[in-house]
Amino acid sequence: MTAILQVRKMSLQEMSFAINAARLEGWNPGLFDADCFYHADPNGFLMAEIEGNTIGCISAVAYNDNYGFIGFFLVDPEYRGQWHGIRLGKVALEYLGDRNVGLDGVLEKQVAYQNFGFNYAYKNIRFEGKAKSKKSLAALPIANVDFNKLLEYDRKIFLFPRTEFLRRWIAQVDSVGYYLENKDHLVGYGILRKCVTGYRVGPLFADNEAIAIEILEALISNISGEVYYLDIPEPNTEALKVAEQFNLHKVFETARMYSKEIPNVPLHKVFGITTFELG
Repeated sequence: MTAILQVRKMSLQEMSFAINAARLEGWNPGLFDADCFYHADPNGFLMAEIEGNTIGCISAVAYNDNYGFIGFFLVDPEYRGQWHGIRLGKVALEYLGDRNVGLDGVLEKQVAYQNFGFNYAYKNIRFEGKAKSKKSLAALPIANVDFNKLLEYDRKIFLFPRTEFLRRWIAQVDSVGYYLENKDHLVGYGILRKCVTGYRVGPLFADNEAIAIEILEALISNISGEVYYLDIPEPNTEALKVAEQFNLHKVFETARMYSKEIPNVPLHKVFGITTFELG
């Protein structure tokens, strides 16, 4: 008799399974990501079980009625190749309904995601480097930011509101953040957080290359000598120049894909993606 796969909502306490599964896959999640991720959409984290044993997970975060993002799509190696992943993916997409859905998938899995109805948009590239101690004098600590201004700036670039996520993201343990203003208007901000290996910068949003450099210098000055990672959308050629200037090297690439149209994200302002897990 074939065991029946059951998919159910994940609790905040069970987020540790998803974080650990991502760690085992080498995805290098942040040490304190769980609370931030979960509150982006508490209904959007699912677990797959067989006879009471957890064998997989997926996140299907609904940012609003029009947009969602798939992440943490993982099945235990022992249960792969048995259609469990397909069933889990279908449940996640059913939850997101008629929304346009984005994901970052490994390049070799593009055909599998196309079978789910996703289309390739562009590549995202993870870069690795070692932090130096030079510090920007212009960047301001994120703790001093007007949160409403930050939300407004973030939404103009991300395009969709993520209030609860962002409130926690900028205040998580073992993280630092900076922003820049020009005549009382935000022109960029960035967050750096501790991960399983080293640190990750994300997001790094800025109106131009010079502002991105100022904020990145401020961020990595806090971790001199440590390894850090920056995820860049390939179409942003200015961001690729920043990676070159900071002597970063390519680690791996993902395929950003969408189930409908490609959102009109101002990629020229995205110098660092927030996360591969939540977009």
